Amino acid sequence: MSPEGVGRHRVDALATSRANRGWWDGAADEYQAEHGAFLRDSGFVWCPEGLDEADAGLLGEVAGRDVLEIGCGAGQCGRWLAGRGARVAAFDLSFRQLQHSRRIDLDDDSGDGSGGGLPVVQADAEALPFADGSFDLACSAYGALPFVADPAAVFTETRRVLRPGGRFVFSVSHPVRWAFPDDPGTRGLTSDRSYFDRTPYVETGPDGRPSYVEHHRTMADWVGHITASGLVLAALTEPEWPEGHERVWGGWSPLRGRHLPGTAIFTCVRPA
Repeated sequence: MSPEGVGRHRVDALATSRANRGWWDGAADEYQAEHGAFLRDSGFVWCPEGLDEADAGLLGEVAGRDVLEIGCGAGQCGRWLAGRGARVAAFDLSFRQLQHSRRIDLDDDSGDGSGGGLPVVQADAEALPFADGSFDLACSAYGALPFVADPAAVFTETRRVLRPGGRFVFSVSHPVRWAFPDDPGTRGLTSDRSYFDRTPYVETGPDGRPSYVEHHRTMADWVGHITASGLVLAALTEPEWPEGHERVWGGWSPLRGRHLPGTAIFTCVRPA
């Protein structure tokens, strides 16, 4: 999808949600075609670096636990969790992404043993359609949080639906990346903008309205939002680029990955 224009300016929550719902509905087919094999129909990959939950174990034991996947896309992570005995509910802003989840369920090629398909619903992460204390775990692999105007609402809502002692683990672009061009080559190694400029990145459609919006938060911003919601930050993971991994995904590449962190993964806990 080619934007009509690209810039940096403020966008409110409603316009952000409308833009990103439309963008992901339009981009879902291309996204799944390009990245589906890497993500696998049933697989939990945290980031372009390829960190796999099967190896990382950031969520801990999932069998018999109630798990919410936030911004699930085609449900690859949720399907993997279900195949390991978790009771999973998943949602995404994009209806087209959820159609891809249904397609995978109907193909039934994942071999995860979950049976019956992944339960999914279309929803906005800033207003979760789930009851208080419904889940033991919540997770989000690059889902929702970079694409909302009000992350505080997401953390507050996630804390609400978690049970005491529950865990929320999410991955986002490493904040330091915003100081560099989103380029997998050598140009992406030289900072050309302020890390502290929080003005959103905005693509504009032919009608002059935002068609894609991504919001930048510094590391301190993320920690502040987490703690203000009543969650406790228990761990921070910065995956290193592994040897032998040569896949380029947008601005992520072996070249940049050997110099700069590309992903930050936050592990949060709701106090008992």
